[in-house]
Amino acid sequence: MESISVLFDNLIALLPGDSPGLRAAYKVFIAVAGCLLIWIILRWLLYFVERRFKQSEFVQSNHRVFQIIRRVLFLALLLMVGTYLLRITQIPILEKIFHALLIIAMAFPVKNFLVIAIRFLQHQIAHKTENEVDDIIFELLSRFMGFIIFATAIIIALDSLGVNVMPFIAGAGVAGVAIGFAARDTLSNLIAGILLIIDRPFEVGDRIEVWSAPAGSSTWGDVIDIGLRATKIKTTDNIVIIIPNNEIMLRDIINYTTISERIRVRINIGIAFDADIQKAKDIILQVADSAEWVAKDPPPKVVVRKFAESAVDLQLRVWIKDARKRMTTVSYITDTVKTQFDEHGVEIPYPRRVVYVKKGHLEG
Repeated sequence: MESISVLFDNLIALLPGDSPGLRAAYKVFIAVAGCLLIWIILRWLLYFVERRFKQSEFVQSNHRVFQIIRRVLFLALLLMVGTYLLRITQIPILEKIFHALLIIAMAFPVKNFLVIAIRFLQHQIAHKTENEVDDIIFELLSRFMGFIIFATAIIIALDSLGVNVMPFIAGAGVAGVAIGFAARDTLSNLIAGILLIIDRPFEVGDRIEVWSAPAGSSTWGDVIDIGLRATKIKTTDNIVIIIPNNEIMLRDIINYTTISERIRVRINIGIAFDADIQKAKDIILQVADSAEWVAKDPPPKVVVRKFAESAVDLQLRVWIKDARKRMTTVSYITDTVKTQFDEHGVEIPYPRRVVYVKKGHLEG
């Protein structure tokens, strides 16, 4: 600013007239004329820049971006010229008021530009995922961005006027702490919701284990909604369970479909000790092969797990193409194996007890 004042003074020295009023008029004229000339040059340059980047995706989706840039440049020129002209009056309070008003005016284009940038990021990131939490986060950012920018602009404007803003900042900090304590559970869930966005342990449509299902009901379900406060899961009993995000982040999350729809199912089957183990294995494998949703590669497998009290415990291990058919697989194979064992004489054991009776007489 001092260099500009020196330049103007040198130009005015070349003009005729020595009266203070005439020299002040010269200063006003040169400042306004110079500002208009610079503004015309800047608009001309912006016109060519706009044509150069007209085909870019960001400019095509946000036509107001160059309008905002023009407004920022205009306010910057106004700041320079206005400060110079007000210093001629030698009234410092007018300069401070002008700066304060200009700071608040600058908040409008800054807010509009940041909102456009957030909308662009939302289109590039959030709209390409099925998770609705991304859209909620960007929507909240675009809404609260204006409040944050204007609050900051007002504080800076008050500081430029010489007003002590520290009591306001301290009061806002105390109020923020009080609100944080009052709504700590809600804030905890909000933070957990943001962490779910970052970590992405599951997406909408994934099937996960539900640890808080009602007793006797299904213990797994599909994620139907991920909100900032809670996540909704619909179990296979068509029950919607709403779980706070904070609770989810504290639990082990079992996701059956995050990698693929294929999972391995283990089914325990017991046979009698005197049954033909190989025959039982062949029957179980035939039953597994008869289910069309059971994968052929890797093939089903039957292993002997252990000798129990009254049975030989076998375990069928099969890969299925759809994780949602886990219980259907268990039910179908268990039911069909029982029928086939009955037809082929393979005994399914039940607990047996051998009682020994010792004969003798009791002495009276």
